[in-house]
Amino acid sequence: MRDLKIPDQRHPEKAHRPDNAQPKKPSWIRVKAPGGQGYAETRKTMREHNLTTVCEEAGCPNVGECWSQGHATMMIMGEICTRGCTFCNVATGRPDALDVFEPGRVADAVQKLGLNHVVITSVDRDDLEDGGAEHFAQTIRAVRHRSPGTTIEILTPDFLKCAPSVLETVVAAKPDVFNHNLETVPGLYPEVRPGARYFHSLRLLQRVKEIDPSIFTKSGIMVGLGEQRPQVLQVMDDLRSADVDFMTIGQYLQPSSKHHRIDTFVTPEEFASYEKAAFGKGFLMVSATPLTRSSYHAGDDFARLRDARERRLAAAATPA
Repeated sequence: MRDLKIPDQRHPEKAHRPDNAQPKKPSWIRVKAPGGQGYAETRKTMREHNLTTVCEEAGCPNVGECWSQGHATMMIMGEICTRGCTFCNVATGRPDALDVFEPGRVADAVQKLGLNHVVITSVDRDDLEDGGAEHFAQTIRAVRHRSPGTTIEILTPDFLKCAPSVLETVVAAKPDVFNHNLETVPGLYPEVRPGARYFHSLRLLQRVKEIDPSIFTKSGIMVGLGEQRPQVLQVMDDLRSADVDFMTIGQYLQPSSKHHRIDTFVTPEEFASYEKAAFGKGFLMVSATPLTRSSYHAGDDFARLRDARERRLAAAATPA
């Protein structure tokens, strides 16, 4: 049996990569170790429902804060990804068959945690004809049935090897937010995200808006991988050209010596500059801090996102 706690078995595609030094984190990156009653209760709920979370699998630095508040990002379709991105700590290999009872368990957990907003993500499932699109749709519908007042945000794979129609399956289930991360600038895709295609991901986001303009779209990148500021600004322009509403920017943190090296730690001042630039380009919502992750403070951000749209629509309707 494969033991995913052993690095070489968790990331067989990285086992023979040369080691990259892991630099000491600056003061603005350090976080408290997870703990406390809220954290323990969230962890217990996840275990009781046999659910995987990206918080644990990806080694998110915010897990202590989020779980202490009862927030967790559900990761469906297993814990093994068919891709081998060099930045990612999720295990790589051949996944197990889909669990048909998983949508119900996710819905039960959302109800038990009393979530006002839930984020549901997944591994890449290139082994499935539809990339897991129908499983996403079933999970959205199950949560809607159990918790009709809960807003739902999904963070999907790129469905690169699927028919274009599979995206319609997910969009038809009416998530409130459709998130798909570009992850980095296009020039770094060959070394950071080799199994993906930048313009395919961009087009995916654009198509969501074309299919259902009422759904908020969202995307994010990491910085500190070796990108330059003009490249980041170009990604902002590309996302706005695809009518994306919400952009997140966070610091890349190297999970192990076998993962992509950290090029630099971007300062909080530089993040503030990126945030200002992104708002200036027309995004409804921007989150740009060293610890920003796709689902960090997602519920609060969704409320601000919705308010921003209402203000913009009201302004557009007001005669000059």
